[in-house]
Amino acid sequence: MKKLLGRLLGKGVSTVRPTCTAILAAAGSSQRMGGENKLLLPLDGMPVLAHTLRAVDAAQSVDEIVIAAREEDLLTYAELCKTYGIRKPVKVVVGGATRQESVLRAALEARADAKLLAVQDGARPLVTPELFDAVVLRAAVCAAAAPAVPVHDTIKLARDRRVTETPDRSMLFAVQTPQVFDAGLLKAALQSALTEHAALTDDCSAVERLGKAVYLTDGDEENIKITTPLDLIVAEAILRRREEREAEK
Repeated sequence: MKKLLGRLLGKGVSTVRPTCTAILAAAGSSQRMGGENKLLLPLDGMPVLAHTLRAVDAAQSVDEIVIAAREEDLLTYAELCKTYGIRKPVKVVVGGATRQESVLRAALEARADAKLLAVQDGARPLVTPELFDAVVLRAAVCAAAAPAVPVHDTIKLARDRRVTETPDRSMLFAVQTPQVFDAGLLKAALQSALTEHAALTDDCSAVERLGKAVYLTDGDEENIKITTPLDLIVAEAILRRREEREAEK
């Protein structure tokens, strides 16, 4: 496995490594943050999006970054990349009214030779380069992969607050990002979803609609998404714990 990873990530035979464009979904409205752009909120001294960008920039599997942004944030995000020393080529493009439209617009701006597209939530600032590389490695083999963690809570399906079913918890997973796909497959899946006005919550769902298999890799419990003010507090605690671990080495 390590030998294959080395080859795919450019440590061995560089021609084997698939070209990968990372797409950062960063055009959301942050409604659960009261409308304030959560990606620009401070987290351990840096904006949330800066943490995400630095992690993706450090991933060996990524060749370029395309950020889907709201029009009013284009210049701000571009300056953010300069301020925090992002080394990989970056494009900032205007996103759409929905996540699918935003990701498709970014996908169409990816370099022409990109074999894989890795879609990352801009609001997952605690993703690690190692996790990113592991998911890209899996997608290079199977064409569609995403990290996931087992669900610990008991989940209930309900209608009008009346429980209708209790799914088997052992079969439930919370899916994270990056979600990585063959470039042609993702573009076709998103275009199909938009054409048919399918309401989706992630990019895996678009691919699943086409009958294609998505394979799960090990996720990271710390790879949380910033959605509410409480998530920022949790993220700060996780970063402090990471810093303590590094200090102990």
